[in-house]
Amino acid sequence: MAPGFPTATVDSLRLAAIASIVVAMLVLALKYLAYSVTGSVALYSDALESIVNLITALIALYAVHISSQPADRRHQFGHHKAEYFSAVIEGVLIVVAALLILHEALDAFVRPRALSQPLRGLAINGLATAINGLWCGFLLTWGRQQRSPALVADGWHLLTDVVTSLGVILGLLLATLTGWQVLDPILAALVAGNILWAGWRLVRQSVSGLMDEAVTAEVARQIRKAISDNAQGAIEAHDVKTRTAGRVTFIEFHLVVPGSMTVAASHQICDRIEQALRTTVHGAEVLIHVEPEGEAKQTGVPVV
Repeated sequence: MAPGFPTATVDSLRLAAIASIVVAMLVLALKYLAYSVTGSVALYSDALESIVNLITALIALYAVHISSQPADRRHQFGHHKAEYFSAVIEGVLIVVAALLILHEALDAFVRPRALSQPLRGLAINGLATAINGLWCGFLLTWGRQQRSPALVADGWHLLTDVVTSLGVILGLLLATLTGWQVLDPILAALVAGNILWAGWRLVRQSVSGLMDEAVTAEVARQIRKAISDNAQGAIEAHDVKTRTAGRVTFIEFHLVVPGSMTVAASHQICDRIEQALRTTVHGAEVLIHVEPEGEAKQTGVPVV
């Protein structure tokens, strides 16, 4: 089991990833039905993006499973970064989907296609978009609470899908009312452009995680306060370093104690600080280097 995360938490993440697959299959079926009813290339692009949603939901499930595995001989710090690889793959798939949509949009622009039963198709697509919107809101909110990059990435991708679907619905309503069939491929191209931007943003954020990015300034402030408030008996803490890996935050620093302090006494201080940090930062893994007072730098975290 991943350090700092109980079985119930990991099981909930897996359940959410499985639910994402079910939602993606339902939405894909509805959007493809909307495309078959109308023949709209814009709705085709929307359905194609839902295929990517299904693939990314499968990848997210696998990534959550891998990241929850305990540390082993070859991966002694755990498998937490597996979810970042999932998010990178999702970003690449998003880009591929966008290129396929652009190809179809160009073909429809050169050879315009008449739309059949547009209102019925848009109603079906609207239902699929509503389902996507509800699930997207859940993934973004709950995925952030659980510090799951894979589920948050899935949520961001669904949000892009929801926004583009709304644009497609409004645009095709305009095309139906005005008779401007050229709006159909133009909308598809705009969908592709929006998807490309989402894919780039997702890859960029995931690479930051793979590069051991530190915590935000606000979280760093909370960490320093937790150390300061719970280090009574020590002199100072310095060289505080952090890095994030999926749902785990690694915190490392040097704790300076009086040279006459016993090992047992310094250990009690460390235990108190570790407990405070784990309460402050969900999933914290703490490493403290204890040093004698001669190592004080007078520039670290003061002890209250």
